[in-house]
Amino acid sequence: MYSIIVIVFMKILKFLVKISLYLSLIIHLNSCGMYKPTDAREFPPEPQKRVQKNMEEGRGFRLFSDEKKGNNTFDFATSNELWRASLDTLDFMPLLSADYSGGIIITDWYNENNNFEDYIKISVRFLTNEIRSDALNVKVYTKRCQNLNDCTINENNPEIKNKLISTILTKASKYKQDKENDN
Repeated sequence: MYSIIVIVFMKILKFLVKISLYLSLIIHLNSCGMYKPTDAREFPPEPQKRVQKNMEEGRGFRLFSDEKKGNNTFDFATSNELWRASLDTLDFMPLLSADYSGGIIITDWYNENNNFEDYIKISVRFLTNEIRSDALNVKVYTKRCQNLNDCTINENNPEIKNKLISTILTKASKYKQDKENDN
């Protein structure tokens, strides 16, 4: 009698294990998503172009780079003279945000004379890493307050904007020249 109970119990246990494995497999495969048919006209027939398109869409990865040694470029903030010059120029102001990968620096409202009426805020957007006059988009905001709740904000301040761009470009070209002299 005992052996029959054990045999029945083993068969039930074996059945439950199979069922749980099948359910687990179904759940895991279902989370992968359904097959989505695609139109062959949407994808280029050349393998290199397909790989490039997949890389741009974030659907692939590259184990080895096609670039030769010595041609590697790296995005590190201290290697970019324009970025360093901008931070050094705006060093006197408190920074609200400085995002190198996004290419933007935003300062907080700044008041130099503690008169609590005139404030300034600057944003610098990097359009390119090259040191040239159109590489930066600088916006200067001024805020004038009569009292705590009565403030006006204006963006047009060309003399400060031009002075900032000139200072940043001068410092960046000096940093680049110093780097070339060191090499």
